[in-house]
Amino acid sequence: MTSLGTAGTQAPVWRTTTTFASGVVLGVLLLGTGLVAGRADVALLGVPAILSAAWGWAHRPVGTVTAGIRLDPDAPLGVLGATLRLDAPPGAEIVRFRVLGPSRLETERVVATTSGERELALRMPSARTGVEDTFRVDHVAYGPEGVEEQGPVVTTGPRRLVLPQPVPLRRVPLASRLRGLSGPHTSRRPGDGTELRDVDTYRPGDSTRRIDWRTTARRSPGLDALSVRRTFATAEATVVLVVDSRDEVGPDLATWGGVGSQRPDEPTSLDLARHAAASVAQAVLDGGDRVALDDLGRVRRPVRPGAGRRHLRRVLHALALARPAGDPTARHRPPQVPAGAAVYLFSTLLDDEAPRLAREWHRAGYVVVVVDTLPPVTVAAAYDRVVLAWRITRLEREDRVDTLRAEGIEVVRWYTPADAGTTGGGGTAARGAFEVAAARHERRAGRGGAAPREGAR
Repeated sequence: MTSLGTAGTQAPVWRTTTTFASGVVLGVLLLGTGLVAGRADVALLGVPAILSAAWGWAHRPVGTVTAGIRLDPDAPLGVLGATLRLDAPPGAEIVRFRVLGPSRLETERVVATTSGERELALRMPSARTGVEDTFRVDHVAYGPEGVEEQGPVVTTGPRRLVLPQPVPLRRVPLASRLRGLSGPHTSRRPGDGTELRDVDTYRPGDSTRRIDWRTTARRSPGLDALSVRRTFATAEATVVLVVDSRDEVGPDLATWGGVGSQRPDEPTSLDLARHAAASVAQAVLDGGDRVALDDLGRVRRPVRPGAGRRHLRRVLHALALARPAGDPTARHRPPQVPAGAAVYLFSTLLDDEAPRLAREWHRAGYVVVVVDTLPPVTVAAAYDRVVLAWRITRLEREDRVDTLRAEGIEVVRWYTPADAGTTGGGGTAARGAFEVAAARHERRAGRGGAAPREGAR
């Protein structure tokens, strides 16, 4: 989690409220009425009002009440935490403030500031990733007897960048063609490796470290011809992650049309896509392979293939910055993918664009895995016509999924009811789906669970 700004605070001057004028007028009126009528009890009723107004005027605050919001970097996962600090000058007695969190959640409190400084903890659940607004605090300060007032003052907390949290995945489908001169997999190309290819006569260019002295002694006791052990070279697989950031929908169907706000404790489809892509990236990079990232919603420079923990951090940062940008637009051609790479497409499959690109990659010979990131939809607060539209959309979505699977494209659902309480919606069910997809891919490639080799389909 990274802060992207600082709190902005405006401090207007103190101004006299109507309480002062009301106290003076009421006190003078009662005092005058009592004197004219000869009623001492009525005259005495005006004394407290005059003294209260005079006391508040004489002890007016010197300086202004300022507020600052500092994000809590140690807040637990799934919680948006911050500290609200109020600095009050002498004379300021109470502060009434309203805290607005993401998705318009708000609360109001009144605190005493006679000590001069107060720190209040702000906490709220949040399942959001990416660039996120934090808290906004509106406060009004009052002096003694409410005679002086400052505000309202608006204080906005810094924005934060929440990186997706990878979920451990044991196995994922990989590319059938291997690239590079080294890596964790055995290819069919001769070179330095661990898997034996053959034992043959020494030729110019063979390494002397590969001489098999036992075979040489058996085949040529006079050492007329040396025998060397040749191996298959090792190589690495390349995986391209393609995130469909053209839309972002939540579980509540009533918010899909832009009306209302989504609950901050429920992940959206783009949040699930970020977590799923981060999990696949971590699994691939932990295996020693290479990962690239592209955004289907934006035509910009993608993250080039790379390996290592530093590259994982680069991928997570790019995933956190992926977000919808204007109206969804169709791409005339799919993003460029390195030869022999595996493509993971993370999409809600709510239109025909993502399935069309997946079929084009598949027909070009790439290994394609479509990850369904649509969260479970609730229709409790939606109108009847919206529910009817969703039923039609759901049937069309199911037809797209069936068509992809019929063409041999793996479709993995990331979020299931069994994963509802896990980080990013990816739990045992999601891991099991990837393992089944990996095993099915290996059977189709005819490897029987072995490491991928170059040229094997």
